[in-house]
Amino acid sequence: MTEIFIKNMVCPRCIMAVEEVLAKLDIGFEKVELGKAIIYGPLNEGKARELEEGLRTLGFDVLKDKDVQKIEKIKNLLQEQLQQEKVDDDFNLSGMIKEHLAEDYSRLSNLFSSLQGMTIEKYFIHLKIEKAKELLFYQELTLSEMAWKLGYSSVQHLSTQFKKVTGMTPSEYKKLKDKPRKGMDEV
Repeated sequence: MTEIFIKNMVCPRCIMAVEEVLAKLDIGFEKVELGKAIIYGPLNEGKARELEEGLRTLGFDVLKDKDVQKIEKIKNLLQEQLQQEKVDDDFNLSGMIKEHLAEDYSRLSNLFSSLQGMTIEKYFIHLKIEKAKELLFYQELTLSEMAWKLGYSSVQHLSTQFKKVTGMTPSEYKKLKDKPRKGMDEV
């Protein structure tokens, strides 16, 4: 088995897209999950190039550097955490990462910051705010329910971080959804 780490996979549709590329190229695989594909055996140079090209056309990149792969693993763990029904009240970011990567958290944190230009914690906050924007736009959850789902201690905490990241309150953002958009003939 060979693990291939893939950048920019963020949702179940990404998994399906990668599976389609693998099938099209007749590359046998055990499974595909966020951030990686587990294939049967190593690829020859030509097949590896074909795979990289096929993935690149869909907006994905094959990761080769070990440090970059670690960063992508961290990002995928955080994405998966937000795919859960709820972020637990006792969720421990550093503990979860340390457990899954079996490495010193401070080293991983420094590596992440140096390659991403932000801390793991800040990155996770940005992911949570993106999820909040999605929930505000598509679902009819109250702010209280959203705060609970995303692991915030209060609506105020969620609102403060939301405003810090987006520049507007959740209520202001939600109003954007309700505003009718002007057609080209109305501009």
